[in-house]
Amino acid sequence: MAIARLVRQAKRPHGLWVKMTAVTILGLCFIFVWGVFSSSSTSVTTQRESFEDIAEPVSSSSSHKPQKLKKDESKKGGGGGKSEKKSNGNGSSHPEQHKGKDNQKKEKKRVHKEDNKEKGNHRGDEDPQPQHDQEEKEKREEEVEVEGEEERVDRESEGDVDADGGGDLAESVDQGDSEAVEDVEEVRKASKGKVKGPLFNPNATYSWKLCSTRSKHNYIPCIDIEVGGGKVPSYRHTERSCPRTPFMCMVPLPHEGYGFPLPWPESKLKILYKNVAHPKLAAYIKRHNWLMESGEYLTFPQNQSELKGGIHHYLESIEEMVPDIEWGKNIRVVLDIGCTDSSFAAALLDKEVLTLSLGLKNDLVDLAQVALERGIPAVISPFSRRRLPFPSQSFDAIHCGGCGIPWHSNGGKLLLEMNRILRPGGYFIMSTKHDSIEEEEAMTTLTASICWNVLAHKSDDVGEVGVKIYQKPEGNDIYELRRKKVPPLCKENENPDAAWYVSMKTCLHTIPIGIEQHGAEWPEEWPKRLESYPDWVNNKEKVVADTNHWNAVANKSYLNGLGINWTSIRNVMDMKSVYGGLAVALSQQKVWVMNVVPVHAPDTLPIIFERGLIGIYHDWCESFGTYPRTYDLLHADHLFSRLKNRCKQPVTIVVEVDRILRPGGWIIIRDKVEILNPLEEILKSMQWEIRMTFAQDKEGILCAQKTMWRP
Repeated sequence: MAIARLVRQAKRPHGLWVKMTAVTILGLCFIFVWGVFSSSSTSVTTQRESFEDIAEPVSSSSSHKPQKLKKDESKKGGGGGKSEKKSNGNGSSHPEQHKGKDNQKKEKKRVHKEDNKEKGNHRGDEDPQPQHDQEEKEKREEEVEVEGEEERVDRESEGDVDADGGGDLAESVDQGDSEAVEDVEEVRKASKGKVKGPLFNPNATYSWKLCSTRSKHNYIPCIDIEVGGGKVPSYRHTERSCPRTPFMCMVPLPHEGYGFPLPWPESKLKILYKNVAHPKLAAYIKRHNWLMESGEYLTFPQNQSELKGGIHHYLESIEEMVPDIEWGKNIRVVLDIGCTDSSFAAALLDKEVLTLSLGLKNDLVDLAQVALERGIPAVISPFSRRRLPFPSQSFDAIHCGGCGIPWHSNGGKLLLEMNRILRPGGYFIMSTKHDSIEEEEAMTTLTASICWNVLAHKSDDVGEVGVKIYQKPEGNDIYELRRKKVPPLCKENENPDAAWYVSMKTCLHTIPIGIEQHGAEWPEEWPKRLESYPDWVNNKEKVVADTNHWNAVANKSYLNGLGINWTSIRNVMDMKSVYGGLAVALSQQKVWVMNVVPVHAPDTLPIIFERGLIGIYHDWCESFGTYPRTYDLLHADHLFSRLKNRCKQPVTIVVEVDRILRPGGWIIIRDKVEILNPLEEILKSMQWEIRMTFAQDKEGILCAQKTMWRP
């Protein structure tokens, strides 16, 4: 009414001042209204931008309330599930991240600071993933920073297990963990408006089809080039590059069918040829004598290798050249570059040396697949511009046999990458058949510039190769003595452990010298190093608790209660490893374990290597760097619940599991019941056999076996 009266007065000739007063009052009213509703507007905007975080579309019908998993009555071995112990204090629900922008920045900064201490920032941001646009990448980074804090709580609480607590799922969280949980709860309370939904749409139905790709039964999604039409000169990317469209098809079996692999150690000497058949492999066999076709098998004669004198002569000559190299004692973890001859890794297994073969992306002969079929650790990775997915100071020795890699090109980036992942005092062993004078001079100049010491150089007349053994320095003083500071030392803020989608650097990382830094001291001899923890491991109690936990679970459940025939298990993957506890628990079995540390999790991979085990960084929103049908058993402990707000279509993780697991292979999944129920239905749609399910207090375990079925 007052405003209307002012308007009537303003119409009078003498009402100029009334007009100005009215305008002023209206302006103040507008400012007041804007101030009241601006905060809610910001909240709505933040919430709208986060809709892409929803893993699956939520049905408009009534909310899905999952039923508890029921034990498979047909499998009496499921009783082992009751003997497992699991920590229920694992903070399994994500902290809600959709706040006002100012609060979000403050919280992000606080969590990021805490997270870096635990993670080591091994997930790189310098070389973004080519298949995602920048907006999606920034969204994912914000999720990683907040989820990293929660992941820290999860891992600490899962590690604290009462190994003598009987058969029930136990809960044990120490005082420090309780404080961390309270911190995360404060994050949850401070944030509002997060849109929640199930990981897998409970109302979804799945209809599968075979992949129609050029690589056919050997398809590796993030390595192979698959185009809609036309000829492409190369079959594989020069760098890791995943498809824009999510991988949602099933890889076919080989044309000649697929046979169950031979058990270890028989598989070390022969494998079924049809399981790895490839046209280029057939041509390769005719030119080499370390593998040969014999009926339906591909055989590997003992002591045969690319080297004419045999592999045992080659290993003995290395020990003679450098007596400090003691296989299976001070040398436990080795990286074999190129995977040209798996006899090297096979022979070292007899000496208690765990060798990881790196199959390069341009190896169309598929020798890495042959190694994996034999039961020898291998992984596929490009090796061009980005760092390998390993932490710094990890490998005791690196071997490059019949090496044709141009180490000196591009400013020596490739050799500098070897320097990053090689342990201080570690050995670089290189054998070549035909070294040109120019290449040898370039290699000599490069190794001298990074202060590698040439321990031995020998021409082996028997093996017809030249062998050079270099050693990485153990201190930084020698770097200061260089006349030319090329390559330069890396900046202090350059993280040597950042390895996921990070470009190689043309600089030298300084060598750790403080006892609080990993790599500063050489580990204990094997097998003592498995249970020895250096000073830089500041959470030794949690490592011990993690080991005790998985020892109890394996002995009371996995080895006896799930119906798994462990004589048929050789290649094992822990898809969400913490400290390598499962690998330790299975160390008495005839298996090897690939410990995968997800890129969004705390960086515990250096501890895994320190214990004499092998592992790798990986983002499970993408395909893993291996051939189809290469693992016998997969283990996923609360992996799916951690990926709820990270992957666009979490069901693609199940498709990837189907790709890398062999027919007849097993998967053990431990997670929340609300995740396991729809996950069980997805596996059934793939015609998997559900062997055992068990649940208690909203947590459960699912054990399933893959069949030969293809759509």
